[in-house]
Amino acid sequence: LVLRKEARMSRHRSEVSDEQWAQIAPLLPEPKASPKGGPKPIANRPVFEGILWVLRSGARWKDLPDRYPSPSTCWRRLRTWEEQDIWLSAWRALLKQLDEQGQLDWAETFADGSFAPAKKGALVGKTKRGKGTKWMVVVDGEGIPLGNYLDAASPAEVTLIEPTLEQVAVPRAGRGRPRKNPQRLIYDKAADSDPLRARLARKGIELICPHRKNRVKPPTQDGRPLRRYKRRWKVERTFSWWGNFRRLVVRWEYHIEMYQAFVNVACLWIVLRQL
Repeated sequence: LVLRKEARMSRHRSEVSDEQWAQIAPLLPEPKASPKGGPKPIANRPVFEGILWVLRSGARWKDLPDRYPSPSTCWRRLRTWEEQDIWLSAWRALLKQLDEQGQLDWAETFADGSFAPAKKGALVGKTKRGKGTKWMVVVDGEGIPLGNYLDAASPAEVTLIEPTLEQVAVPRAGRGRPRKNPQRLIYDKAADSDPLRARLARKGIELICPHRKNRVKPPTQDGRPLRRYKRRWKVERTFSWWGNFRRLVVRWEYHIEMYQAFVNVACLWIVLRQL
């Protein structure tokens, strides 16, 4: 039965090219047969493609086409690999490849937050737009996601910038601590906080953002650094890429871990397309 289903799945257009799968496959653990016996475990590739189909389409799990493994198989592996940090590790491994090729721009990074409506579950907060979960992301100078952070929609973004930066950890070649701190972080006026600016400066990060109109204290930067602010469209483009993953637009997952898994897979896929 398993062999017949795998043969049926192979007759349809693949969600992942052979070249892309060659990059991903070594980063995912091979499924193991149960010691209690039972059917042969489904290979990773069709399961990954089923997860990617749900992520892109935004459809319900029960609407997963028959050409993919069962919804329960795909859901369980998505959950298991999130619990084991497989998605995060795979994403960071691909970032490492880009960094080794000199394709990550650490001199100029951007960050921003967005909102996904949600009704129930952890990290759901109230706003004027209704209940939801907030996405935070840090991208390099070309819009490649370096780190993300999820929280309830209620907290102000200025309080979430540092936790988001803490999620950046790109492995280095050989031994050594992961690379974490960019040279500059460019944000909108929501980040105009002198204490935040000072804390980031102690880490060697220059915060570039416009001052608020109601600011009372003297300005801390002139117009020269703010020239870089004109390139904030790059992080906005990253959010538009995320918008192509329809499962992220509205958070249907009750468990935040499952929503985080989808976010990590989306980041992985964006990075993969740069290789």
